[in-house]
Amino acid sequence: MTERWTPDSWRHKPIQQVPSYPDLDALGTVERELAGYPPLVFAGEARKLKRALGSVAKGEAFLLQGGDCAESFAEHSADNIRDFFRLFLQMAVVLTFAGSSPVVKVGRLAGQFAKPRSSNTETVDGVELPSYRGDIINDIAFTPESRIPDPARQISAFRQSAATLNLIRAFASGGYANLENAHRWMLGFVKDSPQSSRYREIAERITESIDFMRAIGINPETHPEMRATDFYTSHEALLLGYEQSLTRVDSTSGDWYATSGHMLWIGDRTRQLDHAHVEYMRGIRNPIGLKCGPTLEADDLLKLIERLNPDDEAGRLTLICRFGAGKVFDNLPGLVRAVKREGRTVVWSCDPMHGNTIKAASGYKTRPFEMVMSEVQDFFAVHQAEGTHAGGIHLEMTGKNVTECTGGARALTDDDLSDRYHTYCDPRLNAEQALEIAFLTSELIKRERQARGRPDLEAAE
Repeated sequence: MTERWTPDSWRHKPIQQVPSYPDLDALGTVERELAGYPPLVFAGEARKLKRALGSVAKGEAFLLQGGDCAESFAEHSADNIRDFFRLFLQMAVVLTFAGSSPVVKVGRLAGQFAKPRSSNTETVDGVELPSYRGDIINDIAFTPESRIPDPARQISAFRQSAATLNLIRAFASGGYANLENAHRWMLGFVKDSPQSSRYREIAERITESIDFMRAIGINPETHPEMRATDFYTSHEALLLGYEQSLTRVDSTSGDWYATSGHMLWIGDRTRQLDHAHVEYMRGIRNPIGLKCGPTLEADDLLKLIERLNPDDEAGRLTLICRFGAGKVFDNLPGLVRAVKREGRTVVWSCDPMHGNTIKAASGYKTRPFEMVMSEVQDFFAVHQAEGTHAGGIHLEMTGKNVTECTGGARALTDDDLSDRYHTYCDPRLNAEQALEIAFLTSELIKRERQARGRPDLEAAE
């Protein structure tokens, strides 16, 4: 890393997945306007998340990261944010209580507006138009006017992110996250699901524990950590002009931080070592993620780790693995062994969504639940075999009662997809399916902890 880094040094590098704005003067005006806006998040919050992820890297906690495939302007509402947040709290409670592990909570929201595309264009009924790249860039409506990249959409995305963060912070610190409310977090349509009774059992045990703590003088009034929670935001850093505009110097440390979100990640399509996205991300001090797909070789991963985390800072780098069911054992062990051999400190997280997208007979894109869960199970199996820590899961999910992924406890089928298929991009787990993933993952966490504890027990004997 001999080259000097600046927030705009990425502009001198090759770049992938960049929209073609027809009016560069208008784009420049918007980016200068954004540069004068207040930060969405603060450097101290990003440092706190990095410390928490450092605990994950050591095997002392677990990362739950999830949210919408792509946020939209049309679906932005207080009810949607609330439903997502309480589902996330339920999942975290399941992972914490059943898995006996602290959970670091990171949402894919308040910034997840831009999407990479496999093609620059798409064709419908013989008509070819530019691809939809997320609401921050263009509109999903299939018309020539809608698909023109519009810089003003960045202002709308910023304002929606600020409103979302405002509500999330209120939920996280204003009493909604109080563990005494665990019974009230159940979403209405999940109450009669196969997962509801399992969750109610956990909620009952939490209530019993809180009653005991109250009896000995420990309560949410005297211990505020019981009525609040730390919740962080994340998104893919795809639109670098937007990110640069919100990159600021921290007055306490003198370091540069992205203030668009607490954690940013590099996608599988933009992780080229000498390209713009890696260049930008190497200079900010936020915790960052790197998507690792089937084409990533171990030597290339080590070079990326060196470029992005040369000081081997704990919590700085999360490797988000997305291979697909049946491909984990072909790809993950070599990466894990190389990182372990070099003694690098990373968080290993599993994205079981992106490698398991298929086209159903009905024509809808979907993700079969059994393939999603299979990848999670294989991810844990590899880490157990290699003596490393399966640190987290990264899910595309919603608190809404959608029908976008088949399978799960209700056994949604191809015929069900058309009922409530609302995604703007890729299929998401609904609340019931996401909660089921949490229960199944908590069992894997418990087994991993038991396996790691056996040598100590045998030594003690």
